[in-house]
Amino acid sequence: MLGFFLRLLPFWVREPLLIVIGSVVGLRLLHIAVLEKEWAPAGIGAVFLLLAAVSIHRVVQAVRARRGASAGAAEAGLPGQPQPVAARSAAPPVPPAAPAPPKEIHAGVQVFAAFAVFGVLAASVWLGPRLLPPEGEDGGTPRAAACPSEEDAKSEKTPDAYKKADVVTGADLCEALNTPDLAGLLGTPGEIATTASGDNGTAALTGGKVARPVAEVRFDTYTVNVSVTYNKLSMDQYVKLMEFGNETDVRKSTVFDRSAVFFSQPTMAIEIDLGGGGTGGPVTDGPLARNLAVALDGKDRGGYCEVTVWSDAGTLPDDNALLDIAETVLPAIPERGA
Repeated sequence: MLGFFLRLLPFWVREPLLIVIGSVVGLRLLHIAVLEKEWAPAGIGAVFLLLAAVSIHRVVQAVRARRGASAGAAEAGLPGQPQPVAARSAAPPVPPAAPAPPKEIHAGVQVFAAFAVFGVLAASVWLGPRLLPPEGEDGGTPRAAACPSEEDAKSEKTPDAYKKADVVTGADLCEALNTPDLAGLLGTPGEIATTASGDNGTAALTGGKVARPVAEVRFDTYTVNVSVTYNKLSMDQYVKLMEFGNETDVRKSTVFDRSAVFFSQPTMAIEIDLGGGGTGGPVTDGPLARNLAVALDGKDRGGYCEVTVWSDAGTLPDDNALLDIAETVLPAIPERGA
């Protein structure tokens, strides 16, 4: 149907329109093919570019034909050399009958065809996002969130504290944490990670000298945060500091023969007033989070890995879930050297 309407359009409307459509759609499909690393969009995009190239060739040929016709007409109008007069003028030959000019398409039909073509294009633009699967979905199945790529990690400046050989980065933690089994460990096997991130931060009040990489994976029910603090604080010292904090339900444990401790602590909630004042509200306690801190080596030389899980509804998984997550992440973290 679209091809029929295109045939009704005048040449100088149809061909430029095909050039624009073929070029834009073809380049867009090639761009998608490069990003998604798939061959199908690349092949379709090449077809659109080929159609655009054919239309460009037709336009060039038409322009050359017009120039040639104009040049021929100009030469025919120039005064030529005097021709010898024949002694006897012959009867002028009867010119052959001129072929009947092609029947012109009615102007109203051309206008209708133009509106029909542009209507189809507008409908495609409007219906495209609604008919195609949403971004991040394949065949109607949502894709799990991916960790930042190596290119993204390299583009960010890494603090000097990460130059040590045994220090992991936020991207490393994210890859170790964001596994297909993570939702099952939390007791919600049907959920898919909505966001995944990694950050190369430093511990507070250390002047950027103590590395503290962080990774976080968010689900509809739970959010999991894993951090590694490369300070000299042992687990015994960490537990003693809890006597002066707001930690509750403290319980010592071991993970991979390393000292560990479970504890609960409220998250922070920041209320933002969007009214006329435009100022932020006070920082208050948010939902309760369950934490598991594990020493970085069996001798507890200092530093720890901390697994934190919370939910907006305030529900928490069993401690075994945090234990399983720690056992999943710890193999990716080198033990603390002497």
